[in-house]
Amino acid sequence: MSEENWQLKDGAELNIEDVAKIACALKSLSAYTMLACAEEESPEELESIVDEGLDAINNLFDV
Repeated sequence: MSEENWQLKDGAELNIEDVAKIACALKSLSAYTMLACAEEESPEELESIVDEGLDAINNLFDV
């Protein structure tokens, strides 16, 4: 997906809280992936952070 496909949804405003959630989700997803490769169990806290970040992305962008 190229950069020009990322458009804010009508009426959406990019704020620091959403950017922080997205950043945390991406960092957590990275850690989650490493842990999942090492163990079969997936930490619920990381899943929650990733889901919150993905929700923030979906709330802001039309893709």
